[in-house]
Amino acid sequence: MEKKKVLIVEDDVVASMDLKKRLLRLGYNVIGSFKRGEDAIEHFSELQPDIVLMDIILDGEIDGIETASQIHRKYEIPVIFLTSMIDEDTFQRAKITEPYAYIIKPTMDRELQINIEIALYKGNIEKERNELLRKLKEQTDKIKELSGLIPICASCKKIRNDDGYWFQVEEYIRQHTQAEFTHSLCPTCMKKLYPDYMHDEEDK
Repeated sequence: MEKKKVLIVEDDVVASMDLKKRLLRLGYNVIGSFKRGEDAIEHFSELQPDIVLMDIILDGEIDGIETASQIHRKYEIPVIFLTSMIDEDTFQRAKITEPYAYIIKPTMDRELQINIEIALYKGNIEKERNELLRKLKEQTDKIKELSGLIPICASCKKIRNDDGYWFQVEEYIRQHTQAEFTHSLCPTCMKKLYPDYMHDEEDK
């Protein structure tokens, strides 16, 4: 099985190196580590991590919460916050970014692994759900359903729309569905319109 790719965003170099060693020991592939949220975002698409471990306090212009928020808006990648900060305001800000876990440092290897695996599992489920929703929306956008009573002329078979205008059946259906028409003649109409041709065909 291919190792899951982990991106570390941590401004403490010692903590980042320790985390990398632990992740490698647990069987993960650490594809990069950054001290600044801006750098993580800049290189995110080329690295394509499966999961991000994010410290809240970072060097640079934006903190871990804003970094996670930007990642969440653009990518369907789970983010886990690793932080020693747990004050209420910080927690409420972090919660809005919809992280997959919020782990208080220091953490044990087993706790780290369990949270990563749960986050990866939930991320896959959410990605599959979002893909199904996208496909459903695409199909729904293509379909305009005809329902209810449709006023149709008993003689010429034109259909009246809600504004009182009368249309040929083909035009009305084109406006309300994605259907297209090809034209032909049924046997009854062929006999009526081209009796000689039909007679010749029957004699063959």
